[in-house]
Amino acid sequence: MVSDDRVGPPVMGGERDTLRAFLDYHRATLAMKCEGLTDEELRQRSMPPSTLSLLGLVRHMAEVERAWFRRAFEDNDAPMVWSDTIDFQAAYDASASTRAEAFAAWEAEVANSRRVEREAASLDLAGYQPRWGKEVSLRMVMTHVLLEYGRHNGHADFLREGIDGTVGA
Repeated sequence: MVSDDRVGPPVMGGERDTLRAFLDYHRATLAMKCEGLTDEELRQRSMPPSTLSLLGLVRHMAEVERAWFRRAFEDNDAPMVWSDTIDFQAAYDASASTRAEAFAAWEAEVANSRRVEREAASLDLAGYQPRWGKEVSLRMVMTHVLLEYGRHNGHADFLREGIDGTVGA
């Protein structure tokens, strides 16, 4: 991998700043795991019949950002990026995808998520999560998305190690 330029979260700080920093740290981790790889390497699957790849993870996290920030706080009917049926698994199949396509979608959703969080008066902002059929707080959404990144960055460690033998960060 290339250099590790991630900014770690504060060891002392308020709840919102800490959640924001941890999310940004994990977003940067996913991007770092993809650094320096070709489209072909990014599409390399873990093992048959799985469609899991680094590019698939980037696509999936674009869907996660969209589902939890855009759909919960802005437009409950916003379509998914790669699925007409709210199928999160569809994003994992990156066999015809490129870095440019996947990262453009992911970066757009991350930018939107950051804007939603920044414009919210508090972490108690309530939104409606159509998938759950319940109201959720911004605090819960930020925590949930953080956990999604943590889990999937573990997969990214495994995938990157399989490509070039690096050890996870």
